[in-house]
Amino acid sequence: MAVHEHSHRTPGLHLSFRRNRPGSVTTTAAASELDAHTVSARVLAVLRILTGFVFLWAFLDKVFGLGYATASGKGWIDGGSPTKGFLSSVAAGPLQSTFHAWAGAAWADWLFMLGLAGIGAAVTAGVALRPAAVAGTAMMALMWLAEWPPAKHLADGSPSMSSNPFADYHVIYAVALVAVAAVGAGATWGLGRWWACLPVVRDHTWLR
Repeated sequence: MAVHEHSHRTPGLHLSFRRNRPGSVTTTAAASELDAHTVSARVLAVLRILTGFVFLWAFLDKVFGLGYATASGKGWIDGGSPTKGFLSSVAAGPLQSTFHAWAGAAWADWLFMLGLAGIGAAVTAGVALRPAAVAGTAMMALMWLAEWPPAKHLADGSPSMSSNPFADYHVIYAVALVAVAAVGAGATWGLGRWWACLPVVRDHTWLR
């Protein structure tokens, strides 16, 4: 005699109770953390590339006179001075006379242009971010002193039109340089990993 058990489940209604596996919550959290890390790395990479391009563009514009900050035909390649116009127009701050003396000097032109090119290329490529951050911060500090945002009035008494006495764009660029160098932002969308593997860089970590 065979015994048949008939199912009493209601047709069309199926309830499923699944027990979570012990590691599922941990796995999900790890995946979320990984995704957040990837997004952060990419955001910092974008910040790095844009900041580097600011310096590169300034270099190219001043070399070739692209008609933006530097008028066409007034580029360095045409015999113009990258520092004369800016430094000779300094009209406020404790280093006003010093900047006037530097304006148009060959050594000042070369240092300024090499700085723009070196910082721009390194930061855009994601290599030598620490030296670039130091050099870029020094350059931004000098330019901040030249514009002297704390001044409400220029030397001739006219309004300085300063938008912020302390945190102007020079400070923002310097902070961006330090930030991308501190977190090693060259590893994402850059040559940072390759650069870090070079023997000279492995032996001198300050070059990273």
